[in-house]
Amino acid sequence: MTQEPFQPLETARLCLRCVTEDDAAATSALITPEVSRWVARWPVPFTVELALTRIAAARALAYGGDALPIGVVEKASGALLGWVVLHRDQTYRKRGSLGYWIGEQYQGKGYMRELAPTVIAAGFNLLSLDVIEAGAQLANTASFAEMRACGMSPTHEGFIHAPARGRDELCAFYEIRRPGKAA
Repeated sequence: MTQEPFQPLETARLCLRCVTEDDAAATSALITPEVSRWVARWPVPFTVELALTRIAAARALAYGGDALPIGVVEKASGALLGWVVLHRDQTYRKRGSLGYWIGEQYQGKGYMRELAPTVIAAGFNLLSLDVIEAGAQLANTASFAEMRACGMSPTHEGFIHAPARGRDELCAFYEIRRPGKAA
């Protein structure tokens, strides 16, 4: 059996573990137009083949110590609810970016609020990051509420390229620093 790149993390209702090939079909099914509209790199249709490619690339980054690609799994049912990914910045290695999505049928149940502190702590501890940044399109008020709830503060606005839609989109960015690290 292959050693996983990081040990699963747990919250009251969730198991946060490295994504695996077994997540491909569920990932494909969870990326609906409503989910895709808020995430830059998750197009619709998101086929099982795309999911397998994404999973392989994410796992390679995890084994290299450059990412935590987390499958969010509900303990009670074993269902994959979505993904959270922390990527290390390749230029500023103590900075990371946080991306996340939860399937439509699982939204509004407090899962992101529950898992965010655990994932942020893992970024500081497992990846040795000093700063974690997240961004969202200006209309994504739910995402900004999640960022504020986990202690992030707004920093700036800027354009990112969204390959899922083939265009640049204006986003607002928030960040949180490792406790004890000044700006």
